[in-house]
Amino acid sequence: MGITDEIKLSYQHGSYLTKLIYINIAVWIVVRLTAVSLVLGGNDHLVFLDWLSLPASFGQFISRPWTLVTYMFLHYELWHILFNLLWLYSFGRIFLEYHQPRKLLCLYFFGGISGGLFFMIAYNFFPYFQQSIAFTQLMGASAAVITIVVATAVYVPNHVIHLILIGPVKIKWIALFSVLLYVVNLTGDNAGGNFAHLGGAFWGFLYMSLLKSGFDISKGSERFFDHIFNWSKPGKKLTVTYNSGSYREYGYNQSKKAQQEEINRILDKISTNGYDTLTADEKEMLFRMSGKK
Repeated sequence: MGITDEIKLSYQHGSYLTKLIYINIAVWIVVRLTAVSLVLGGNDHLVFLDWLSLPASFGQFISRPWTLVTYMFLHYELWHILFNLLWLYSFGRIFLEYHQPRKLLCLYFFGGISGGLFFMIAYNFFPYFQQSIAFTQLMGASAAVITIVVATAVYVPNHVIHLILIGPVKIKWIALFSVLLYVVNLTGDNAGGNFAHLGGAFWGFLYMSLLKSGFDISKGSERFFDHIFNWSKPGKKLTVTYNSGSYREYGYNQSKKAQQEEINRILDKISTNGYDTLTADEKEMLFRMSGKK
Protein backbone atom coordinates (compact mmCIF):
# COMPACT_ATOMS: atom_id res chain seq x y z
CA MET A 1 0.00 0.00 0.00
CA GLY A 2 1.50 3.32 -1.14
CA ILE A 3 1.56 6.58 0.78
CA THR A 4 -1.28 8.01 -1.33
CA ASP A 5 -3.51 5.05 -0.48
CA GLU A 6 -2.50 5.34 3.18
CA ILE A 7 -3.48 9.02 3.29
CA LYS A 8 -6.75 8.32 1.49
CA LEU A 9 -7.74 5.59 3.93
CA SER A 10 -6.62 7.66 6.90
CA TYR A 11 -8.84 10.53 5.77
CA GLN A 12 -11.84 8.36 4.90
CA HIS A 13 -11.81 6.39 8.14
CA GLY A 14 -10.25 9.00 10.42
CA SER A 15 -12.10 11.12 12.96
CA TYR A 16 -13.19 14.68 12.27
CA LEU A 17 -10.03 15.78 14.05
CA THR A 18 -7.96 13.93 11.45
CA LYS A 19 -10.02 15.44 8.63
CA LEU A 20 -9.60 18.98 9.95
CA ILE A 21 -5.83 18.53 10.18
CA TYR A 22 -5.62 17.08 6.67
CA ILE A 23 -7.73 19.89 5.18
CA ASN A 24 -5.58 22.56 6.82
CA ILE A 25 -2.39 20.92 5.53
CA ALA A 26 -3.83 20.47 2.03
CA VAL A 27 -4.91 24.12 1.84
CA TRP A 28 -1.48 25.27 3.04
CA ILE A 29 0.28 23.20 0.36
CA VAL A 30 -2.00 24.54 -2.39
CA VAL A 31 -1.55 28.12 -1.14
CA ARG A 32 2.24 27.88 -1.07
CA LEU A 33 2.48 26.24 -4.50
CA THR A 34 0.12 28.84 -5.96
CA ALA A 35 2.15 31.64 -4.39
CA VAL A 36 5.37 30.26 -5.89
CA SER A 37 3.75 30.04 -9.33
CA LEU A 38 2.46 33.62 -9.09
CA VAL A 39 5.79 35.05 -7.94
CA LEU A 40 7.73 33.23 -10.66
CA GLY A 41 5.27 34.61 -13.18
CA GLY A 42 5.92 38.15 -12.00
CA ASN A 43 2.59 38.49 -10.17
CA ASP A 44 1.74 39.51 -6.62
CA HIS A 45 0.82 36.44 -4.55
CA LEU A 46 -0.85 38.65 -1.93
CA VAL A 47 -3.71 39.32 -4.35
CA PHE A 48 -4.48 35.60 -4.24
CA LEU A 49 -4.49 35.61 -0.43
CA ASP A 50 -6.80 38.62 -0.39
CA TRP A 51 -9.62 36.51 -1.83
CA LEU A 52 -9.37 33.94 0.97
CA SER A 53 -8.48 36.08 4.00
CA LEU A 54 -11.19 37.73 6.09
CA PRO A 55 -11.15 41.53 5.63
CA ALA A 56 -11.70 43.82 8.59
CA SER A 57 -13.84 46.17 6.52
CA PHE A 58 -17.54 45.28 6.30
CA GLY A 59 -17.63 46.82 2.83
CA GLN A 60 -14.90 44.48 1.59
CA PHE A 61 -16.47 41.52 3.36
CA ILE A 62 -19.78 41.97 1.54
CA SER A 63 -17.96 41.47 -1.77
CA ARG A 64 -16.41 38.17 -0.59
CA PRO A 65 -18.55 36.67 2.22
CA TRP A 66 -17.01 33.20 1.80
CA THR A 67 -13.93 34.47 3.63
CA LEU A 68 -15.72 34.04 6.97
CA VAL A 69 -15.14 30.29 6.43
CA THR A 70 -12.04 30.14 4.22
CA TYR A 71 -9.92 32.25 6.55
CA MET A 72 -10.03 29.59 9.29
CA PHE A 73 -8.25 27.08 7.00
CA LEU A 74 -5.80 29.57 5.54
CA HIS A 75 -2.14 29.73 6.59
CA TYR A 76 0.94 30.99 4.82
CA GLU A 77 3.91 30.77 7.18
CA LEU A 78 5.03 27.28 8.24
CA TRP A 79 5.33 28.18 11.92
CA HIS A 80 1.75 29.47 11.89
CA ILE A 81 0.16 26.23 10.70
CA LEU A 82 2.46 24.06 12.82
CA PHE A 83 1.54 25.89 16.02
CA ASN A 84 -2.18 25.82 15.27
CA LEU A 85 -2.24 22.14 14.30
CA LEU A 86 -0.24 21.11 17.36
CA TRP A 87 -2.80 22.83 19.58
CA LEU A 88 -5.67 21.42 17.55
CA TYR A 89 -4.33 17.88 17.79
CA SER A 90 -3.42 18.06 21.48
CA PHE A 91 -6.66 19.58 22.78
CA GLY A 92 -8.83 17.95 20.12
CA ARG A 93 -7.82 14.52 21.40
CA ILE A 94 -8.70 15.51 24.96
CA PHE A 95 -12.08 16.84 23.80
CA LEU A 96 -12.82 13.56 21.99
CA GLU A 97 -12.25 11.62 25.18
CA TYR A 98 -15.50 13.10 26.49
CA HIS A 99 -17.58 14.11 23.45
CA GLN A 100 -18.70 12.91 20.05
CA PRO A 101 -16.55 13.91 17.04
CA ARG A 102 -19.46 15.87 15.51
CA LYS A 103 -19.35 18.30 18.42
CA LEU A 104 -15.66 18.95 17.75
CA LEU A 105 -16.46 19.79 14.14
CA CYS A 106 -19.27 22.17 15.09
CA LEU A 107 -17.06 23.85 17.67
CA TYR A 108 -14.31 24.42 15.11
CA PHE A 109 -16.61 26.04 12.55
CA PHE A 110 -18.79 28.11 14.84
CA GLY A 111 -15.81 29.13 16.95
CA GLY A 112 -14.03 30.28 13.81
CA ILE A 113 -17.09 32.23 12.71
CA SER A 114 -17.42 33.82 16.15
CA GLY A 115 -13.76 34.81 16.04
CA GLY A 116 -14.19 36.34 12.60
CA LEU A 117 -17.19 38.37 13.71
CA PHE A 118 -15.36 39.64 16.82
CA PHE A 119 -12.47 40.69 14.55
CA MET A 120 -14.66 42.66 12.15
CA ILE A 121 -16.80 44.24 14.86
CA ALA A 122 -13.73 45.41 16.79
CA TYR A 123 -12.14 47.04 13.75
CA ASN A 124 -15.37 48.78 12.78
CA PHE A 125 -16.29 49.87 16.31
CA PHE A 126 -13.09 51.09 17.98
CA PRO A 127 -11.66 54.38 16.64
CA TYR A 128 -8.14 53.06 17.34
CA PHE A 129 -8.34 50.84 14.24
CA GLN A 130 -9.85 53.32 11.76
CA GLN A 131 -6.53 54.09 10.10
CA SER A 132 -5.75 50.44 9.42
CA ILE A 133 -9.15 48.91 8.73
CA ALA A 134 -8.88 49.18 4.94
CA PHE A 135 -5.79 46.96 4.67
CA THR A 136 -6.19 44.61 7.64
CA GLN A 137 -7.09 40.96 7.06
CA LEU A 138 -7.34 37.80 9.15
CA MET A 139 -6.17 34.28 8.40
CA GLY A 140 -5.47 31.11 10.38
CA ALA A 141 -7.22 28.50 12.51
CA SER A 142 -6.28 30.09 15.84
CA ALA A 143 -9.77 31.31 16.75
CA ALA A 144 -11.31 27.91 15.96
CA VAL A 145 -8.59 26.10 17.92
CA ILE A 146 -8.87 28.29 21.04
CA THR A 147 -12.61 27.55 20.96
CA ILE A 148 -11.82 23.87 21.48
CA VAL A 149 -9.23 24.69 24.16
CA VAL A 150 -11.65 26.81 26.21
CA ALA A 151 -14.58 24.41 25.74
CA THR A 152 -12.45 21.53 26.98
CA ALA A 153 -11.22 23.59 29.94
CA VAL A 154 -14.81 24.44 30.91
CA TYR A 155 -15.86 20.79 30.76
CA VAL A 156 -12.82 19.21 32.48
CA PRO A 157 -10.94 22.11 34.12
CA ASN A 158 -8.73 19.84 36.20
CA HIS A 159 -7.57 17.63 33.34
CA VAL A 160 -3.77 17.59 33.53
CA ILE A 161 -1.45 17.75 30.54
CA HIS A 162 2.35 17.69 30.57
CA LEU A 163 4.12 20.64 28.97
CA ILE A 164 7.75 20.52 27.86
CA LEU A 165 10.08 22.27 30.34
CA ILE A 166 7.13 23.02 32.63
CA GLY A 167 5.63 19.69 33.62
CA PRO A 168 2.05 18.84 34.61
CA VAL A 169 -0.44 21.70 34.29
CA LYS A 170 -4.22 21.75 34.66
CA ILE A 171 -5.93 22.68 31.43
CA LYS A 172 -7.93 25.48 33.06
CA TRP A 173 -4.72 27.44 33.75
CA ILE A 174 -3.60 27.08 30.14
CA ALA A 175 -6.93 28.44 28.90
CA LEU A 176 -6.98 31.31 31.42
CA PHE A 177 -3.39 32.31 30.69
CA SER A 178 -4.05 32.26 26.93
CA VAL A 179 -7.13 34.47 27.26
CA LEU A 180 -5.22 36.88 29.50
CA LEU A 181 -2.47 37.19 26.90
CA TYR A 182 -5.04 37.99 24.22
CA VAL A 183 -6.60 40.73 26.36
CA VAL A 184 -3.35 42.50 27.27
CA ASN A 185 -2.26 42.48 23.62
CA LEU A 186 -5.45 43.89 22.09
CA THR A 187 -3.53 46.96 20.91
CA GLY A 188 -0.39 45.07 19.87
CA ASP A 189 0.92 44.04 16.47
CA ASN A 190 -1.60 41.18 16.25
CA ALA A 191 -4.59 43.07 17.61
CA GLY A 192 -6.98 41.60 15.02
CA GLY A 193 -5.85 38.08 15.78
CA ASN A 194 -6.29 38.62 19.50
CA PHE A 195 -9.84 39.88 19.05
CA ALA A 196 -10.54 36.78 16.94
CA HIS A 197 -9.06 34.58 19.66
CA LEU A 198 -11.36 36.17 22.21
CA GLY A 199 -14.31 35.54 19.90
CA GLY A 200 -13.38 31.88 19.68
CA ALA A 201 -12.86 31.69 23.45
CA PHE A 202 -16.27 33.29 23.99
CA TRP A 203 -17.99 30.69 21.81
CA GLY A 204 -16.15 27.82 23.50
CA PHE A 205 -17.19 29.07 26.93
CA LEU A 206 -20.79 29.72 25.88
CA TYR A 207 -21.21 26.40 24.09
CA MET A 208 -19.80 24.23 26.84
CA SER A 209 -21.55 26.13 29.64
CA LEU A 210 -24.90 25.57 27.92
CA LEU A 211 -24.06 21.95 27.12
CA LYS A 212 -23.28 21.24 30.77
CA SER A 213 -26.69 22.65 31.66
CA GLY A 214 -28.36 20.30 29.17
CA PHE A 215 -28.77 22.56 26.13
CA ASP A 216 -26.82 21.72 22.95
CA ILE A 217 -26.82 24.78 20.66
CA SER A 218 -25.03 22.89 17.88
CA LYS A 219 -27.39 19.91 17.70
CA GLY A 220 -29.33 21.17 14.70
CA SER A 221 -26.17 21.65 12.62
CA GLU A 222 -24.46 18.32 13.29
CA ARG A 223 -26.27 16.50 10.48
CA PHE A 224 -25.27 19.22 8.00
CA PHE A 225 -21.58 18.92 8.85
CA ASP A 226 -21.87 15.12 8.76
CA HIS A 227 -23.13 15.36 5.19
CA ILE A 228 -20.37 17.77 4.12
CA PHE A 229 -17.50 15.82 5.64
CA ASN A 230 -18.74 12.30 4.84
CA TRP A 231 -19.40 12.68 1.11
CA SER A 232 -16.41 10.43 0.34
CA LYS A 233 -16.73 8.11 3.33
CA PRO A 234 -17.76 4.49 2.70
CA GLY A 235 -20.64 2.88 4.54
CA LYS A 236 -20.39 1.93 8.16
CA LYS A 237 -19.82 -1.72 7.31
CA LEU A 238 -17.70 -2.89 4.40
CA THR A 239 -19.23 -5.94 2.77
CA VAL A 240 -16.80 -8.20 0.93
CA THR A 241 -18.26 -10.19 -1.96
CA TYR A 242 -16.66 -13.05 -3.87
CA ASN A 243 -17.12 -14.78 -7.19
CA SER A 244 -16.92 -18.31 -5.90
CA GLY A 245 -17.69 -20.11 -9.18
CA SER A 246 -17.89 -23.83 -8.51
CA TYR A 247 -16.40 -23.57 -5.03
CA ARG A 248 -19.09 -24.32 -2.49
CA GLU A 249 -17.02 -26.08 0.09
CA TYR A 250 -17.72 -25.55 3.72
CA GLY A 251 -14.14 -24.40 4.31
CA TYR A 252 -14.48 -21.61 1.74
CA ASN A 253 -17.66 -20.30 3.30
CA GLN A 254 -16.07 -20.35 6.72
CA SER A 255 -13.07 -18.40 5.38
CA LYS A 256 -15.37 -15.81 3.80
CA LYS A 257 -17.29 -15.43 7.05
CA ALA A 258 -14.07 -15.04 9.04
CA GLN A 259 -12.79 -12.33 6.71
CA GLN A 260 -16.07 -10.42 6.94
CA GLU A 261 -15.95 -10.62 10.73
CA GLU A 262 -12.37 -9.34 10.70
CA ILE A 263 -13.34 -6.39 8.52
CA ASN A 264 -16.22 -5.55 10.86
CA ARG A 265 -13.85 -5.75 13.82
CA ILE A 266 -11.43 -3.33 12.15
CA LEU A 267 -14.20 -0.87 11.32
CA ASP A 268 -15.51 -1.06 14.87
CA LYS A 269 -11.99 -0.34 16.13
CA ILE A 270 -11.82 2.73 13.88
CA SER A 271 -15.20 3.92 15.13
CA THR A 272 -14.11 3.55 18.75
CA ASN A 273 -10.43 4.51 18.75
CA GLY A 274 -9.71 6.11 15.37
CA TYR A 275 -7.90 5.04 12.22
CA ASP A 276 -4.46 5.82 13.63
CA THR A 277 -4.78 3.01 16.20
CA LEU A 278 -4.80 0.33 13.48
CA THR A 279 -1.76 -1.89 13.05
CA ALA A 280 0.06 -2.05 9.72
CA ASP A 281 -1.55 -5.42 8.96
CA GLU A 282 -5.03 -4.09 9.75
CA LYS A 283 -4.51 -1.08 7.48
CA GLU A 284 -3.27 -3.34 4.68
CA MET A 285 -6.28 -5.65 5.00
CA LEU A 286 -8.69 -2.71 5.02
CA PHE A 287 -7.06 -1.34 1.86
CA ARG A 288 -7.23 -4.71 0.05
CA MET A 289 -10.84 -5.38 1.02
CA SER A 290 -11.90 -1.84 0.06
CA GLY A 291 -10.99 -2.67 -3.52
CA LYS A 292 -13.22 -5.74 -3.75
CA LYS A 293 -16.58 -5.37 -5.49
